[in-house]
Amino acid sequence: MTASRRYGDPCGIARALDVIGDRWALLVVRELIFGPKRFLQLRDGLRGISPNVLSQRLRGLEDAGVLRRKVLDPPASVAIYELTGRGRALEPILLELGRWGRREPVTTCNELSIDALLVALKTVFDPAGALEATFALRVDGDWYRLTVADDLIDITRARTERPTVTFETDVTTLGSVTFGREPVTEAQRDGRLAITGDRRAAERFAQMFAVPGVRSSG
Repeated sequence: MTASRRYGDPCGIARALDVIGDRWALLVVRELIFGPKRFLQLRDGLRGISPNVLSQRLRGLEDAGVLRRKVLDPPASVAIYELTGRGRALEPILLELGRWGRREPVTTCNELSIDALLVALKTVFDPAGALEATFALRVDGDWYRLTVADDLIDITRARTERPTVTFETDVTTLGSVTFGREPVTEAQRDGRLAITGDRRAAERFAQMFAVPGVRSSG
């Protein structure tokens, strides 16, 4: 926030909002939770944001030490944005905010970005239904590694060597399967989901997410 828009309140909550309280700021952080992104990738995940506003938010978050801008070595030589340690410390806050917000009615027909979907999966992860395994997710051409171990879930934007099972799909189908709107077998039969690896782990995948109003957590 600019000085004129700061709260001027010594409370820790107000001081935090001085840093991340601008519109879009927390959603920029959400889009970087699972790994670095280029400017255009951030725009793709933040439907409705203008290039100027995104540039302003990136500068503000960089000045606050929440993220850093790096230029990749040749031949790529493109700028990417990634969270700092201070930025990564916001993840549990985002997860709790997501759990709080999911009780609100959905008022848009827009689809979730892949990063928003994966954050949502972390908010509804149910250790009681979990299967310890490593899942490779190829979603709309991008690779993610989802690991479940010791009742914890970890997700990273990365390729995976020797995963237990691999899913290749699009973000809409992944959301439909994990949120219980259709079984894995139906999406696979229709050609919207390709599965390789442990079939039992594939069928257990959606059971790890206790979606309110769809299935119980037990």
